[in-house]
Amino acid sequence: MHIEFLLNVFNEAEENDSIIWNGTRHSYRSLIDCISGSQLLIDKYKIEPGAVVALVGDFSPSSIALLLALIENLCIVVPLKYKWSDNYTKQIEIAQVDNVFRVDENDVVSFEHIPNNSNNRHYDVIRDRKHPGLVLFTSGTSGQPKAAVHDVVALLEKFKANKTALRTLNFLFFDHWGGLNTLFHILSSGGTVIATKKRTPDDVCELINKYKIELLPASPTFLNLLLLGDAHKKWDLSSLRIISYGTEPMPQSTLQKLRHTFPSVKLLQTYGLIELGVMRSQSESNESLWVKLGGEGYETRVVDGMLEVKARSAMLGYINSKSPFTDDGWFRTGDMVLQKGDYIKILGRESDIINVGGEKVYPQEIENVIQELDNVAEVVVYGEKNSITGNIVCAKVRLLKQEDTKEFRYRLRKRCNKYLSRYMVPVKITIGDTPFVTERFKKIRKWS
Repeated sequence: MHIEFLLNVFNEAEENDSIIWNGTRHSYRSLIDCISGSQLLIDKYKIEPGAVVALVGDFSPSSIALLLALIENLCIVVPLKYKWSDNYTKQIEIAQVDNVFRVDENDVVSFEHIPNNSNNRHYDVIRDRKHPGLVLFTSGTSGQPKAAVHDVVALLEKFKANKTALRTLNFLFFDHWGGLNTLFHILSSGGTVIATKKRTPDDVCELINKYKIELLPASPTFLNLLLLGDAHKKWDLSSLRIISYGTEPMPQSTLQKLRHTFPSVKLLQTYGLIELGVMRSQSESNESLWVKLGGEGYETRVVDGMLEVKARSAMLGYINSKSPFTDDGWFRTGDMVLQKGDYIKILGRESDIINVGGEKVYPQEIENVIQELDNVAEVVVYGEKNSITGNIVCAKVRLLKQEDTKEFRYRLRKRCNKYLSRYMVPVKITIGDTPFVTERFKKIRKWS
């Protein structure tokens, strides 16, 4: 039984809250019963081990129970977010899905069979091992989303270690390993999953106050939005013990504001990729962006400034793209870093580097300088093609309050000239009105 270690935890904590969803508390005993009900559904629809099953839902009791039951049934699970985008049909096709469970906003389950021939070499490996599988999609921001195939047994191994049970908001989404990693971390420790349909700063702060949430995992972009508003001032957030952040680089100014606003809270930088899972991490300090990565089953190295990782929990490969691994088994993450002893500092994605006349420009470095300027709410730096230098540096800024555009541009360039090399100073500066945030609360980096 691949989830036996989880069921042992559930039985020991059977009277405790496992999930708080839609304002209703569900005990671990209730979750066990829900898993049993899900296993009956799997039997009813004659879903065999090795079948590829899409699970469309969120962190509701039925979605969580079905996920665990499908894993126990040795299925290959494709989690998709409820009310997904236009990518939904394409993802079903890419993953060669045989069956679909949908769990709606009321936690009601429906089923559909899709005649399909799910046959590729990665699925064959999982079926030969008699293991459950997991298919996760990349964001697809630079083209068709890639489908990463995992052996679930390798992913679950790290959750067998003893951990502290915390009341945790499952902020990240159901179809992404960051969200699933949080889920398994909570359940394997006997903690409480607090699920939410809404992820605005006001809603999140209200939930922290109401349910005495101890761990908030979120993106730097979301945390910046939280600090810009007054939500954290309206609610009692004293229950928070840890704020973990990842999925994108953290601006130094945002980290400093977090430390000042939440002086007794541990600020923990995390690092993970859909292709590798989430690594254990240790921040140098609350105010530092230097982080130590690794843990059992992970090795790291830096080659030509890029972080590479070898992991026991690495995916088998993509369904619809070539292998990203080196010949000796290392995954090239695409993240450019600096090294300091055992610690690294993430500079940004290789794909985001702006080449200005042969000089490499990291947007995050410029954003850190601009973000500390008075009246700046958000900033994103990107490149545009230029016939002379190859590219120019552009900055798009959202202001806290209205300001004369000419005066603001003067202030911005003056500060950049003081702290940055000349080729890094933005040539084009535009003012935006709406937050620069994706539906996953990450900063929008591509501008036309």
